[in-house]
Amino acid sequence: MQAYLKPVRIVISIVTLLVIGFLFLDFSNSVPVTWFRDILWLQFVPSLLSFLSTLGNGLILSACGFVAILLLTLLFGRVYCSYICPLGVFQDIIIWISRKFKKKAKAHYRFTPPKTWLRYGILIIVCLSLFTGSIFLVEILDPYSNFGRFMSDFFRPVYVLGNNLLANILQKMGFYVLYPVKIAIGDPYALVVPAFLLLLVLWCAIRKGRLYCNAFCPVGTLLGLVSYGSLFKIRIKKSACTQCGKCMFVCKSHCIDVKQQRIDFSRCTGCADCINVCDRNGIRYSLVSDKAKKVTPDKSKRRFLFGSLMFIGVLSGLSVKSLAKNAKTSDDGAIEPEHNNGHEDAMKENQVCPPGSQSIHHFTGACTACHLCVSACPTGVLKPSLFEWGFFGMLQPYMDYHASFCNYECTKCSDVCPTKAIQPFVPQEEDAQTHLQKSLEECTPEESELLKSRLKTGIQIGTVRFIKNNCIVYTEETSCGSCSEHCPTKAVRMVPYKGELTLPQVDTSICVGCGACEYACPVKPNKAIIVDGCKVHQVAQKPPEDTIEEQPLEEFPF
Repeated sequence: MQAYLKPVRIVISIVTLLVIGFLFLDFSNSVPVTWFRDILWLQFVPSLLSFLSTLGNGLILSACGFVAILLLTLLFGRVYCSYICPLGVFQDIIIWISRKFKKKAKAHYRFTPPKTWLRYGILIIVCLSLFTGSIFLVEILDPYSNFGRFMSDFFRPVYVLGNNLLANILQKMGFYVLYPVKIAIGDPYALVVPAFLLLLVLWCAIRKGRLYCNAFCPVGTLLGLVSYGSLFKIRIKKSACTQCGKCMFVCKSHCIDVKQQRIDFSRCTGCADCINVCDRNGIRYSLVSDKAKKVTPDKSKRRFLFGSLMFIGVLSGLSVKSLAKNAKTSDDGAIEPEHNNGHEDAMKENQVCPPGSQSIHHFTGACTACHLCVSACPTGVLKPSLFEWGFFGMLQPYMDYHASFCNYECTKCSDVCPTKAIQPFVPQEEDAQTHLQKSLEECTPEESELLKSRLKTGIQIGTVRFIKNNCIVYTEETSCGSCSEHCPTKAVRMVPYKGELTLPQVDTSICVGCGACEYACPVKPNKAIIVDGCKVHQVAQKPPEDTIEEQPLEEFPF
């Protein structure tokens, strides 16, 4: 059975990569929304954050994927990194391709000491940063989120471009199987950090194998600590080992020490490459006996962890103090509006976060910027941020109403969000108590979609603000009315101004903050009407219904 471990790993990992990758590439909405939760259930960080977000909501079992990963690690070691993690599988493919272009002598790996200070230092900093209320480091280093950004920001545009080219060729031949799709383009500066991380991952994979997983990835380091207690481990059988070095030369984690005949299992990802190359059965995946579990404690590692905790504790205290100071000068990233002569700068008091995210604080505290919602958004209104949420909210999506608007009844972003930064919608109408007692899992797909679409129309994610000095009706005395025509709730309506001209008038109580008015406004670059995000999402009042007087029907003349 040992010989089948590698083929099984290859099949499972490739299926994982293709399925998760397609979630980010799919622009035709061919994947049912109920599949997203099931496919991403075993991703460690999204599952953990989803668990924390759903405590007390009765949906804990739907967010316990990270517990399954911990149990799997306690059984077999860090198999998550080779079988389930899409970034880990992506690195394996890059390593395999790079070795095809290397000379045989340079393709060999050798044992290297673990980067103890680096990997455990990063893990401690990431864990302690969470106590400051910042998810920034988790967002930057989480392997799933990095893979999502790579797919959404770099591979998806190439995929859409290829689709458009093929669609044009087929249409000229009379086949209309494919159709062209608009390529969504965001702020190019928001691609700097993902591009740097992609280059880092590629460099580590090409030059150093699984260095990223064993030095920079906090999930890999955490699972490496858990793997010390694994029941099954890859071990060298000293009586059969000839110290030929074949296993060491194929170990992408650099964790096999042939001279000492030992394996640093905290860095082993369970790829089973070493097992397949050994022709003497000198290295095996086997149950660890009680005798083998007795390991002399590493006092230097204990001193390192204790010293790091003390040092990072001081840094985290300074970080909290700095964050408190910044909170006094800027409330939730709010930007004070400035004025120019002639036209006002249309500066938002707060950016708008997606419907279902409940509040800016909840959204920025749970979103790991995997950009799955950015890829899934049918209107393309969700864009990666640069500093719209501040420095520590970099890359987290925001509603860019210059690019598009939020569809009035769309619930796609809440359906696909794996961390519950964007929560499923809960109805708030007369029958709210009845539906609150039922989780979405208990509803039929049709009932769930109905409930979510009914609530979506009442969420107020922002309020409209009219800037008279920018409106072309006021500045150029020409008729417009685009904002009113596109407003789905008629929170913006036109009132008499001069002669036949009409000027917009806003009613913030019935505004849902969809941004259709801001998107439709023809004034550039400073819009005449903008949507300010609500720090805490509200429920908009129902728009008044227009009553039509019934006219008596005339009797038919024949």
